[in-house]
Amino acid sequence: MSAPIKETAAVPAPRPVDKTPPHPGERRGEGVALNVFSHGFLALWALLIVLPLLWLVLSSFKTDVQIGGSAFGWPQHWSLDVFSRAWDKGIGDYFLNTVIVLVFSVPLTMLFGSMAAYVLARYQFWGNRFLYYFFVAGAMFPVFLALVPLFFMVKRLDMLNTFQGLILVYVAYSMPFTVFFMHSFFRTLPTAVFEAAILDGASHTRTFFQVMLPIAKPGLVSVGIFNTLGQWNQFILPTVLMQPQSGDDPERYVLTQGLIQLQQQMGYASDLPVLFAGVTIAMIPMLVVYLSFQRQVQAGLTSATLK
Repeated sequence: MSAPIKETAAVPAPRPVDKTPPHPGERRGEGVALNVFSHGFLALWALLIVLPLLWLVLSSFKTDVQIGGSAFGWPQHWSLDVFSRAWDKGIGDYFLNTVIVLVFSVPLTMLFGSMAAYVLARYQFWGNRFLYYFFVAGAMFPVFLALVPLFFMVKRLDMLNTFQGLILVYVAYSMPFTVFFMHSFFRTLPTAVFEAAILDGASHTRTFFQVMLPIAKPGLVSVGIFNTLGQWNQFILPTVLMQPQSGDDPERYVLTQGLIQLQQQMGYASDLPVLFAGVTIAMIPMLVVYLSFQRQVQAGLTSATLK
């Protein structure tokens, strides 16, 4: 007796893969949609930044009655007297103190940070990676955890409420980010230039200052702008370290402290236009610095990836 014949199911033939490239109109439509989305997002982001700044500047030209009546109204009288009043009430001294600190802290940060980053990026020695990651860890360490030991350390050095004490703290505070940024930049510089300078008899110091440092100018400008913005807007460190220690100790407040003092001095007799004018005075220099060097900042941020 023969075995029954099993019926096998028919296997469908595979469908051919459509390898036809997309129509140019479809790709153009996708690109237009992406451009509309990206440009719309950037426009919304710009409005979120520009509108508060514009409202702040316009409020400086109003009176307390106008601000209380309509915060978004247009100023009725345009006068610069409010800026002179804010300057006379202490903003001028706070502005000068901030400039004195940054004139020394930013160049010292750039000098020491670039030197440390250059050595860690171009020279191999025992402990190189440990020192590099030590700086990187410092950039991730919250400054709030170090306020108490920092206060007592500066106090033991007798540098509380002094410009030199705040300058040294600013330099130490900004070093980790500077070393991290410049380390990546120095590693992208061509090795042939460094070797040619050494073969020509240049010392390591001369090679750094006259050859490598000018090539790294885009990175220096970028990190210098970031350090300037960060130190100009710093509040917690000067609040802890720049307080008068006695009745004879003069006030050396920086701008961020000065704005708080200006608000506290008003008490119940509010003068909001003066406060808005003080914030505008503190804001304008940083806007001018960034808008003046924005192309250099973009070049410094992108040059490391293009080389």
